Amino acid sequence: MGEVHKSFLNMPMPSDRTENIEIMDESYWSNRYQKGSTGWDIGHVSTPLKTYIDQLSDKGHKILIPGAGNSYEAEYLWQQGFHNIHVLDIAEAPLRNLKQRIPGIPESQLIKEDFFEHKAGYDLILEQTFFCALDPKLRTDYIHKMHSLLKPGGKLVGLLFNIPLFSDHPPFGGHKDDYLPLFSQKLKVDLMEVAHNSIEPRAGSELFFKAIRSEG
Repeated sequence: MGEVHKSFLNMPMPSDRTENIEIMDESYWSNRYQKGSTGWDIGHVSTPLKTYIDQLSDKGHKILIPGAGNSYEAEYLWQQGFHNIHVLDIAEAPLRNLKQRIPGIPESQLIKEDFFEHKAGYDLILEQTFFCALDPKLRTDYIHKMHSLLKPGGKLVGLLFNIPLFSDHPPFGGHKDDYLPLFSQKLKVDLMEVAHNSIEPRAGSELFFKAIRSEG
């Protein structure tokens, strides 16, 4: 598994052009799952998010994991008694995979939908490899959509890549200086720092962040 992670992060850098980005629609992601081209999938809950989840006490929180993929975070949350979790992905395959691993999760909480079309309100949204999978042109839309999905005082928490990975296909990277002005448009960023407990292949290349919905 470690070799998969390393190949995901250490492939040669392309140019800075972004005009040739593929259309990353339902068909694109479904094909990735069908071909097993899922280098982002680490096979277990990520250490920084596990550490954060272990600090949560209110198991009634309504939680969303968007662009969740196989969502080991959702599986871990469920095992810890957080049953008000909602998993969203544009592809059906990872939702089926999760249902097999968590037979008790209601179908209504497995949402096959475009993130930007989703409407609801959440206390907590967990970010894990979703932001970096979006066309960079959608990053401002992502922030505005997150603001609309969070309840007042709701939190967006997760991991962002801290390295310029690719510019013509996912994963798309960036640095703290890129992310802070963007996230601060609609969210109050309480923390954004290099994760101290990333898995070894991603050590130093992830930022852990916590942000709260601003009312401005």
